[in-house]
Amino acid sequence: MINDALKERIAQLHLPDIKKHIFLCCDQSNPKCCDKEEGLLSWEYLKNRLKELHLSDQGGIFRTKANCLRVCRQGPIAVVYPDGVWYHSCTPAVLERIIQEHLVAGQPVKEYVLSINKESF
Repeated sequence: MINDALKERIAQLHLPDIKKHIFLCCDQSNPKCCDKEEGLLSWEYLKNRLKELHLSDQGGIFRTKANCLRVCRQGPIAVVYPDGVWYHSCTPAVLERIIQEHLVAGQPVKEYVLSINKESF
């Protein structure tokens, strides 16, 4: 049973409106894929840019800061669901391309794809 407080939070987050969800590995307890400061800089960029473009909330793009996505090489690492597209080297410049080309236009940024769900594209 879902209580009223949870229903309210679901509404505040616009969960039924989510079209894509990007996870960014950027705040590791034990940084391996990139420098912790570099990862947090990328997170701040992603968070602020999605908000600037009105893509978060009712814009249909949800974001999550992940402690570790287990790739541990060439980070920050990101994954976009439901597409199953994984990215490496997610600096602010690369994230801008992912936002514009993948999240908005629907095309993965091939130069930075490290893995892709075969059934998605």
